[in-house]
Amino acid sequence: MSENLSQSEMDYPFKLLEYLNGFKVSMAIFSACELGVFDLLSTSPCALSAQQVAQALRASVDGTERLLDALVGIEILHVESQPQDGTALYSSTEVASVYLAKGGAKSLHDLAIYRLETTYPLWNNLTDAVREGKNQFEKTFGTQHKEFFQAIYRTEEKMQKFMGFMKSSWMLDGHDVVTAFNLAGFQNIVDVGGSTGALAREIVKAYPSSSVTVFDLPAVVDMATKHFLLENNTLTFQSGDFFNDELPTADLYVLARILNDWPEEKCLKLLKRICDVCKPGGGVLLVQATLLESRRGPVHAQLSSLNMLVHTEGREHPPSKYTRMLQESGLRDVQLCRTGKYYDVILALR
Repeated sequence: MSENLSQSEMDYPFKLLEYLNGFKVSMAIFSACELGVFDLLSTSPCALSAQQVAQALRASVDGTERLLDALVGIEILHVESQPQDGTALYSSTEVASVYLAKGGAKSLHDLAIYRLETTYPLWNNLTDAVREGKNQFEKTFGTQHKEFFQAIYRTEEKMQKFMGFMKSSWMLDGHDVVTAFNLAGFQNIVDVGGSTGALAREIVKAYPSSSVTVFDLPAVVDMATKHFLLENNTLTFQSGDFFNDELPTADLYVLARILNDWPEEKCLKLLKRICDVCKPGGGVLLVQATLLESRRGPVHAQLSSLNMLVHTEGREHPPSKYTRMLQESGLRDVQLCRTGKYYDVILALR
């Protein structure tokens, strides 16, 4: 039978093995973030042995050494052997220091922790989500989706972690998103559900003459202004529920990763509310991981849609679906920009 297979088909089982083992790579990184491996090594003045790392992190030497070696294998850490006795000394790579240690401007640490504590447990119930066609919060955490996030908002530590995850999502492609279209003509911009203001700050950087307001729930705004504002911050924050409260008047409304959380009827409700207050000549900017019209890719958007299945009430859509919803809400001149990154951008005018 193998004689009838092409070379790529014969090689594919090795690719399957990479996919099947992919979760092990993720978990190694997640565990290292949780233990503080990257924080320790990025701040250490010298390379450390597995025993020194284990002692600092209060972990077993054997388990620590295995984890460190795996991280070296996936090129996240460096290792060198001492010439005297061959002791392995581990140090941080630039990638680990910049993206995986806590607190840096480009840190993805909070994203990794959210994946470990929330996303990974939910994906353990993906089979049930596919069977039932609904998110798995109750089965995974003993609570409904809405109640889960209400619980997060009641706990400052958990909420700060969640908002850190939201912030880190824009570290890699926030600039590409806000410059996909020339937004210089929009003087007053509102980032609806903008959380920490991370994407709004990218807008300010790209269009310094524009005034940008982040509109989000009161608890989110309180946390953002307490923990995530920078010195000389030029953003304005306004509290409110975008489904029920009065929206600020603006020339442009940014909805970044908002519509994929909700079923179509709620998306239409929000878009119509925005259209009602949007100034003539103003618009809406959608930022989403869009599917191809055939739904046959890209893979990251397909996987994101599965993530929405286990996480939320929504899903990812192809551009035509967003176009239809925008037009039904009273918007026109819908344009798509595929950025080539994780998120694509759709601009529609009032």
